[in-house]
Amino acid sequence: MLKAVFFDLDGTLLPFDEDEFLKTYVGLISIFIKQFGYDKDLFVKTLFDGLKEMYKNDGSKSNCDVFWDTFARNFGEEALINRPKFDIFYETDFLKVKAICKDNPLAKPIVDFCNENNLITVLATNPIIPGRGTIHRMSFVGLKESDFDYITLMESFGFTKPNPQFFIELLKKFDLKPEEVIMFGNNEVEDALCAESVGIKTYLIDSPYYIKDKKEERNFSIIKMEDVIGVIKNHLEK
Repeated sequence: MLKAVFFDLDGTLLPFDEDEFLKTYVGLISIFIKQFGYDKDLFVKTLFDGLKEMYKNDGSKSNCDVFWDTFARNFGEEALINRPKFDIFYETDFLKVKAICKDNPLAKPIVDFCNENNLITVLATNPIIPGRGTIHRMSFVGLKESDFDYITLMESFGFTKPNPQFFIELLKKFDLKPEEVIMFGNNEVEDALCAESVGIKTYLIDSPYYIKDKKEERNFSIIKMEDVIGVIKNHLEK
Protein backbone atom coordinates (compact mmCIF):
# COMPACT_ATOMS: atom_id res chain seq x y z
CA MET A 1 0.00 0.00 0.00
CA LEU A 2 1.39 3.37 -1.00
CA LYS A 3 1.82 5.68 1.96
CA ALA A 4 4.47 8.20 0.88
CA VAL A 5 5.96 9.92 -2.14
CA PHE A 6 9.47 11.36 -2.16
CA PHE A 7 10.48 14.01 -4.70
CA ASP A 8 13.86 15.29 -5.78
CA LEU A 9 13.94 19.03 -6.47
CA ASP A 10 16.82 20.10 -8.71
CA GLY A 11 16.37 18.85 -12.25
CA THR A 12 13.11 17.12 -11.29
CA LEU A 13 10.38 19.37 -9.88
CA LEU A 14 12.59 22.37 -10.67
CA PRO A 15 14.05 22.00 -14.17
CA PHE A 16 17.56 23.31 -14.67
CA ASP A 17 20.98 22.21 -15.82
CA GLU A 18 23.06 21.45 -12.73
CA ASP A 19 26.36 22.54 -14.28
CA GLU A 20 24.84 25.88 -15.30
CA PHE A 21 23.31 26.30 -11.85
CA LEU A 22 26.62 25.59 -10.12
CA LYS A 23 28.49 28.04 -12.34
CA THR A 24 25.88 30.76 -11.70
CA TYR A 25 25.72 30.06 -7.96
CA VAL A 26 29.50 30.13 -7.47
CA GLY A 27 29.74 33.31 -9.53
CA LEU A 28 27.08 35.10 -7.48
CA ILE A 29 28.40 34.10 -4.06
CA SER A 30 31.98 34.90 -5.10
CA ILE A 31 30.90 38.48 -5.80
CA PHE A 32 28.99 38.65 -2.51
CA ILE A 33 31.98 37.63 -0.37
CA LYS A 34 34.21 40.42 -1.70
CA GLN A 35 32.90 42.62 1.13
CA PHE A 36 34.59 40.32 3.66
CA GLY A 37 37.99 40.47 2.00
CA TYR A 38 38.25 36.71 1.52
CA ASP A 39 40.59 35.38 -1.11
CA LYS A 40 38.27 34.31 -3.95
CA ASP A 41 40.23 31.22 -4.95
CA LEU A 42 40.42 30.00 -1.36
CA PHE A 43 36.71 30.69 -0.90
CA VAL A 44 35.73 28.69 -3.99
CA LYS A 45 38.05 25.89 -2.85
CA THR A 46 36.32 26.00 0.54
CA LEU A 47 32.91 25.67 -1.09
CA PHE A 48 34.00 22.48 -2.82
CA ASP A 49 35.91 21.21 0.23
CA GLY A 50 32.73 21.69 2.25
CA LEU A 51 30.71 19.90 -0.41
CA LYS A 52 33.06 16.91 -0.30
CA GLU A 53 32.81 16.77 3.49
CA MET A 54 29.00 16.92 3.38
CA TYR A 55 28.96 14.00 0.94
CA LYS A 56 31.01 12.04 3.49
CA ASN A 57 28.84 13.04 6.46
CA ASP A 58 27.82 10.09 8.64
CA GLY A 59 24.85 11.80 10.27
CA SER A 60 26.65 12.61 13.50
CA LYS A 61 26.08 16.32 12.83
CA SER A 62 24.10 18.40 10.36
CA ASN A 63 25.46 19.09 6.90
CA CYS A 64 25.41 22.76 7.85
CA ASP A 65 27.77 22.16 10.78
CA VAL A 66 30.02 20.03 8.57
CA PHE A 67 30.29 22.84 6.04
CA TRP A 68 31.08 25.52 8.62
CA ASP A 69 33.65 23.28 10.29
CA THR A 70 35.38 23.12 6.90
CA PHE A 71 35.06 26.88 6.50
CA ALA A 72 36.68 27.46 9.89
CA ARG A 73 39.57 25.14 9.05
CA ASN A 74 40.31 27.07 5.87
CA PHE A 75 39.72 30.62 7.09
CA GLY A 76 40.14 30.35 10.86
CA GLU A 77 37.56 30.32 13.65
CA GLU A 78 37.47 34.13 13.69
CA ALA A 79 35.97 34.13 10.19
CA LEU A 80 32.80 32.55 11.57
CA ILE A 81 31.79 35.98 12.80
CA ASN A 82 30.54 36.58 9.27
CA ARG A 83 28.40 33.43 9.20
CA PRO A 84 25.06 35.22 9.87
CA LYS A 85 25.79 37.66 7.06
CA PHE A 86 25.65 34.84 4.52
CA ASP A 87 21.90 34.60 5.24
CA ILE A 88 21.57 37.93 3.44
CA PHE A 89 22.95 36.38 0.26
CA TYR A 90 20.22 33.73 0.15
CA GLU A 91 17.53 36.40 0.52
CA THR A 92 18.98 38.69 -2.15
CA ASP A 93 21.60 37.84 -4.77
CA PHE A 94 20.87 34.10 -4.69
CA LEU A 95 17.44 34.77 -6.17
CA LYS A 96 19.15 35.62 -9.45
CA VAL A 97 19.65 31.89 -10.09
CA LYS A 98 15.98 31.84 -11.10
CA ALA A 99 17.12 33.19 -14.48
CA ILE A 100 18.64 29.81 -15.40
CA CYS A 101 15.68 27.76 -14.09
CA LYS A 102 12.80 26.64 -16.28
CA ASP A 103 9.12 26.63 -15.42
CA ASN A 104 7.26 23.49 -14.40
CA PRO A 105 3.50 24.10 -14.29
CA LEU A 106 2.97 20.46 -13.27
CA ALA A 107 4.98 20.62 -10.04
CA LYS A 108 2.27 22.14 -7.84
CA PRO A 109 -0.61 19.98 -9.19
CA ILE A 110 1.48 16.83 -8.64
CA VAL A 111 2.29 17.71 -5.04
CA ASP A 112 -1.31 18.82 -4.44
CA PHE A 113 -2.52 15.45 -5.71
CA CYS A 114 -0.34 13.70 -3.14
CA ASN A 115 -1.69 15.85 -0.35
CA GLU A 116 -5.29 15.40 -1.48
CA ASN A 117 -4.77 11.65 -1.25
CA ASN A 118 -3.31 11.88 2.26
CA LEU A 119 0.11 10.67 1.20
CA ILE A 120 3.19 11.60 3.19
CA THR A 121 4.91 14.01 0.84
CA VAL A 122 8.66 14.57 1.22
CA LEU A 123 10.99 16.86 -0.67
CA ALA A 124 14.06 14.63 -0.73
CA THR A 125 16.51 17.15 -2.13
CA ASN A 126 20.23 16.91 -1.50
CA PRO A 127 20.71 19.20 1.55
CA ILE A 128 23.92 20.92 0.48
CA ILE A 129 22.70 24.53 0.21
CA PRO A 130 21.29 26.51 3.16
CA GLY A 131 17.61 25.97 3.83
CA ARG A 132 16.50 29.38 2.64
CA GLY A 133 18.13 28.63 -0.69
CA THR A 134 16.05 25.46 -0.92
CA ILE A 135 12.82 27.22 0.05
CA HIS A 136 13.45 29.87 -2.61
CA ARG A 137 14.23 27.25 -5.27
CA MET A 138 10.93 25.55 -4.47
CA SER A 139 9.12 28.84 -4.89
CA PHE A 140 10.39 29.14 -8.47
CA VAL A 141 7.83 26.45 -9.41
CA GLY A 142 5.09 27.60 -7.05
CA LEU A 143 5.87 25.32 -4.11
CA LYS A 144 6.08 26.28 -0.45
CA GLU A 145 7.12 24.64 2.80
CA SER A 146 3.56 23.77 3.80
CA ASP A 147 3.17 21.66 0.64
CA PHE A 148 5.43 19.02 2.18
CA ASP A 149 5.39 16.97 5.34
CA TYR A 150 9.16 17.15 5.44
CA ILE A 151 12.01 18.79 3.55
CA THR A 152 15.61 17.59 3.80
CA LEU A 153 17.34 20.80 4.84
CA MET A 154 21.05 21.40 5.29
CA GLU A 155 20.54 22.66 8.84
CA SER A 156 18.66 19.59 10.09
CA PHE A 157 19.82 16.65 7.97
CA GLY A 158 23.10 14.79 8.23
CA PHE A 159 23.28 12.69 5.07
CA THR A 160 23.46 13.29 1.33
CA LYS A 161 22.52 11.25 -1.71
CA PRO A 162 23.88 8.83 -2.91
CA ASN A 163 24.47 7.54 0.64
CA PRO A 164 21.66 4.98 1.23
CA GLN A 165 21.43 6.30 4.80
CA PHE A 166 19.76 9.38 3.29
CA PHE A 167 16.68 7.31 2.47
CA ILE A 168 16.96 5.01 5.47
CA GLU A 169 16.74 8.11 7.68
CA LEU A 170 13.56 9.24 5.92
CA LEU A 171 11.98 5.80 6.25
CA LYS A 172 12.77 5.79 9.98
CA LYS A 173 11.39 9.29 10.45
CA PHE A 174 7.96 8.31 9.18
CA ASP A 175 8.04 4.63 10.24
CA LEU A 176 7.75 3.54 6.62
CA LYS A 177 8.63 0.34 4.84
CA PRO A 178 10.44 0.73 1.48
CA GLU A 179 7.54 -0.87 -0.40
CA GLU A 180 5.22 1.85 0.95
CA VAL A 181 7.19 4.61 -0.82
CA ILE A 182 7.90 5.72 -4.37
CA MET A 183 10.57 8.22 -5.37
CA PHE A 184 10.70 10.59 -8.34
CA GLY A 185 14.05 12.00 -9.45
CA ASN A 186 16.31 12.75 -12.41
CA ASN A 187 19.65 11.25 -11.39
CA GLU A 188 20.47 7.58 -11.97
CA VAL A 189 23.00 7.44 -9.13
CA GLU A 190 21.83 9.95 -6.52
CA ASP A 191 18.12 9.21 -6.90
CA ALA A 192 17.41 5.81 -8.46
CA LEU A 193 20.43 3.71 -7.49
CA CYS A 194 20.47 5.18 -4.01
CA ALA A 195 16.73 4.80 -3.30
CA GLU A 196 16.38 1.39 -4.91
CA SER A 197 19.37 0.11 -2.91
CA VAL A 198 17.11 0.31 0.16
CA GLY A 199 14.05 -1.02 -1.65
CA ILE A 200 12.26 2.18 -2.71
CA LYS A 201 10.76 2.00 -6.21
CA THR A 202 12.06 4.96 -8.20
CA TYR A 203 10.89 6.68 -11.36
CA LEU A 204 13.23 9.00 -13.24
CA ILE A 205 11.87 11.95 -15.20
CA ASP A 206 12.81 11.99 -18.87
CA SER A 207 13.96 15.53 -19.63
CA PRO A 208 17.03 17.47 -20.81
CA TYR A 209 18.12 17.43 -17.15
CA TYR A 210 18.28 13.64 -16.81
CA ILE A 211 21.66 12.61 -15.35
CA LYS A 212 23.05 9.23 -16.36
CA ASP A 213 25.50 7.08 -14.45
CA LYS A 214 28.86 7.82 -16.08
CA LYS A 215 30.36 4.51 -14.95
CA GLU A 216 27.91 1.99 -16.39
CA GLU A 217 24.61 1.53 -18.21
CA ARG A 218 21.59 1.41 -15.92
CA ASN A 219 18.02 0.25 -16.50
CA PHE A 220 15.54 2.25 -14.47
CA SER A 221 11.87 3.18 -14.93
CA ILE A 222 11.80 6.40 -16.97
CA ILE A 223 8.63 8.46 -17.38
CA LYS A 224 7.53 11.92 -18.48
CA MET A 225 6.54 14.57 -15.96
CA GLU A 226 3.03 14.37 -17.43
CA ASP A 227 2.82 10.73 -16.30
CA VAL A 228 3.67 11.26 -12.63
CA ILE A 229 0.10 11.56 -11.33
CA GLY A 230 -0.91 8.50 -13.33
CA VAL A 231 1.94 6.49 -11.81
CA ILE A 232 0.91 7.57 -8.32
CA LYS A 233 -2.70 6.59 -9.06
CA ASN A 234 -1.59 3.15 -10.20
CA HIS A 235 0.30 2.61 -6.96
CA LEU A 236 -2.69 3.78 -4.92
CA GLU A 237 -4.89 1.22 -6.65
CA LYS A 238 -2.57 -1.71 -5.87
